[in-house]
Amino acid sequence: MINCVKTDSPTTAAAASIDLDVCRDRFAELSAAIAGRFPRVEPRRHATAFLRALMAGLPQANCWTLAEHAGYRSPDAFQHLRAQSVWDHDGVRDDLRTLVVDRLGRDGAVLVLDETGDVKKGIHTVGVQRQYTGTAGRIENAQVAVYAVWAGRCGAAFVDRELYVPKSWTADPARCAAAGLPADLVFATKPALALRIVQRTVAAGAVPGFVAGDEVYGNDPRLRAGLEQFGTSYVLAVASTATVQLATGPVGAAVLATSLPEESWQLRSAGHGSKGQRWYQWAYLRLEETSLAGGERYLLIRRNRTTGELAYYRCWTPTPAALAELVRVAGTRWRVEEAFQTGKGLTALDQHQVRIYTSWCRWTVLAMLAHAFLAVLAAEQPAPAEDIGMIPLTRNEAAHLLAALLFTPTHLNQHRWEWSAWRRRHQLRARDCHYRRQQTRPPAAPPGPRHPSRTGSLKGR
Repeated sequence: MINCVKTDSPTTAAAASIDLDVCRDRFAELSAAIAGRFPRVEPRRHATAFLRALMAGLPQANCWTLAEHAGYRSPDAFQHLRAQSVWDHDGVRDDLRTLVVDRLGRDGAVLVLDETGDVKKGIHTVGVQRQYTGTAGRIENAQVAVYAVWAGRCGAAFVDRELYVPKSWTADPARCAAAGLPADLVFATKPALALRIVQRTVAAGAVPGFVAGDEVYGNDPRLRAGLEQFGTSYVLAVASTATVQLATGPVGAAVLATSLPEESWQLRSAGHGSKGQRWYQWAYLRLEETSLAGGERYLLIRRNRTTGELAYYRCWTPTPAALAELVRVAGTRWRVEEAFQTGKGLTALDQHQVRIYTSWCRWTVLAMLAHAFLAVLAAEQPAPAEDIGMIPLTRNEAAHLLAALLFTPTHLNQHRWEWSAWRRRHQLRARDCHYRRQQTRPPAAPPGPRHPSRTGSLKGR
């Protein structure tokens, strides 16, 4: 065992240590699990080095920085791996799903669906356009993708993703072809992409106990119907304007919530948060709505104890469900936010500087695989005894320890000087290329004077 903290207590030191030999064995198992997806040994070795570099705690992750850390003399190998090398990235995605489901557990697992946006510059990155993204909290030039997180009893990690391609792209076949998108691509909404992910997951035998998501997914009746056809229980948030069917007839969810008697509300926790238990008041009603798949439909309502703010969830289960189970699933949805935070902060999920679709698929699947490795490693670490006085090992702490103890570079200074020279030569070539392009394109003429009828005062308008 390698001691990771300085302390006078041997007991505390043992609890705060991590077995590096076990970590090496786990990483070797991870590499072996995906080895069959690479027809040649070279890209397989490059992928292993890429994964190690992703978990090295670099402040900025791109093919240049990752290759320098991995000991390569240029980023060519990593760029080739990402864009042109022959390997089955969809197969790696399937191996990732198997790893996460088997290691983090199937019992009571929730598949959480959500989208995230990565702010990008320019117009050539695949799927980019001006659109709202929660990452920035406003409309930005961004690329959006739908992700699925498997939240098991032992932890949570990504298992799949789908790139959202806006109509402005699907309506332009030439633009799609330039970005390497499939020729038969048609526009699909975010809920449709989510249903595609669930279908793949269920078909692979990884059937979650529930599916959870926010209003983007709960408001879509086709997604809800598709989940019911799969026999997959769900707890999906819906808008306050949603209408549900009771025995007395249709009624708005917001109207229904205000008419409930006080004894209908129960105080329950939505699970542990960063500041302790998340206590809310909850109520649920069975809906008189028919489903082709049978089962039970519910409306779940959450009320903030302090502000009185209400949130609504549509639920379906093949057999009757208790309030406690629906509350647990609703409270699990926050795990996807934690996964986005750690995936972007620890394994560079959002730092892909790519334009074509294949490169995006490969970067994201390798970043998700690295994230899953950290999640599994943290889940398998035995929890310290209560008298030790520390929390269990987290993904963040596992990443910090591995970056400091296992994935540290051992390169000589000469390697750093060679990379400095390579960068400066590359930047010189890029600058000269830009200058030559500018010389062959005369600057555009300045705009002429405005039409006299349009130069008047705007006063009074």
